[in-house]
Amino acid sequence: MQRVTTATAAPLFDVAASRRIEQAAAAVLPPHTLMQRAGLAVARLAMAMAPHARTIWVACGPGNNGGDGFEAAAQLQQRGFAAVVTRIGDDSHLPADARTSLQRARDAGVRFADAPPQHAELAIDALLGIGSARAPKGLMADWLRRMHAGSAAVLSVDTPSGLNADTGVLSMEFPSAPAGVRRTCLSLLTLKPGLFTGQGRDATGEVWFDDLGIAPAAEQATARLSGAPPEQARRHASHKGSYGDVAVIGGAPGMAGAALLAASAALNAGAGRVFVAPLDTRLPMLDLMQPELMFRRPETLDLSAMTVVCGCGGGSAVRDLLAQVMETARALVLDADALNAIAGDDALQALLVARLRADRATVLTPHPLEAARLLSVNATDVQADRLRAAHRLVDRFGATVVLKGSGTVVAAPGTTPVINATGNARLATAGTGDVLAGMIGAELAAGLPAMAAACEAVWRHGHRADLWPAESPLTAGALARG
Repeated sequence: MQRVTTATAAPLFDVAASRRIEQAAAAVLPPHTLMQRAGLAVARLAMAMAPHARTIWVACGPGNNGGDGFEAAAQLQQRGFAAVVTRIGDDSHLPADARTSLQRARDAGVRFADAPPQHAELAIDALLGIGSARAPKGLMADWLRRMHAGSAAVLSVDTPSGLNADTGVLSMEFPSAPAGVRRTCLSLLTLKPGLFTGQGRDATGEVWFDDLGIAPAAEQATARLSGAPPEQARRHASHKGSYGDVAVIGGAPGMAGAALLAASAALNAGAGRVFVAPLDTRLPMLDLMQPELMFRRPETLDLSAMTVVCGCGGGSAVRDLLAQVMETARALVLDADALNAIAGDDALQALLVARLRADRATVLTPHPLEAARLLSVNATDVQADRLRAAHRLVDRFGATVVLKGSGTVVAAPGTTPVINATGNARLATAGTGDVLAGMIGAELAAGLPAMAAACEAVWRHGHRADLWPAESPLTAGALARG
């Protein structure tokens, strides 16, 4: 068993793949082995979370997730903990393994009750597993609300009930946990993508993983959890040209700050030289606070030798330059208003696809609404299945895609998509997306392939926010400076 952290690199498997892995393992193991292992894993984590608990509430559902709960209750009772089980459903409809674990719980002396105990130090959610597509209702929904609003720590078995393990969409809103109350999820057999993107991160809290002693064999992962990128020391025998040039084109009237944020981020992420090409011609050609930045008119830059970050604060003015930028830039990050312009222009879309054929690195960095415009859908459709939306963008445009949000998804042609585990809600402030675009630009300029550049920049961007002192405000300018 291991705790999953922002440094953990691991394969993620959707429900269908997880089922295949489970079936293959069950075919070669003695009956009931997997459920016994699962129940023991839950019990061990429960004891670690609440070693002095007098009462542990185990809420069990009508399927195998409930069976894991029965098994955990039996294991806890045998180790001197007072487990109280409430359950949904009756014996006749339980799967065979779950019936066996139910009997084991009864034989161990577990107390079964019609209502949750008045007080418990830990609540275990074993109501709905990965196979359920329905929203909790009635008594089940009432128990979940009570569980998540209470003062006891909550341990979810495999996934929090009501969370889609593939998409991270939550079918019912949980109450906000009281301050200091721990929420934990123990993912069994496989890690699922929905735990790490969309609403999954809020629903799960801390994630632990137990593979139950089963290797996924040759099963293809649905996605990968990012993991920390390697730290690489710079060679002494290097110079500014070793780390490439970044040109930031954006900053229309009234939005010059966006281009400056991207440029500052590229500079502080290690780019050899950073040029700013503002679209607001009235902007002074010097930033006294960042004299390292070099200002140029867009038409004077040799984009064929540069990594270009285009669109940050670009407004409608960026549209006139996009065709030339897309045709000539050596490597390209398209953000914000550049993406909005492309969404409504078939000719620009064709140029974007042509970059793939020319093998020119291109990264798109949409937030959900920008992704929706590119796909001619709405943002709700994108958020309903973030992995699928990222795949569709890759298929349509052939570029590396960074679909921003809770659990940012990075996808590229011919690769397994990556879900990023760093970052927090403090990034929900103006300008942090411009900072990310600049950081990706710096990684591309240093020579990394587009997918690697995007993954490393996204991880480091979120990691900065995770390390930020709680007493200090997180602004995009401060984030850019690291």
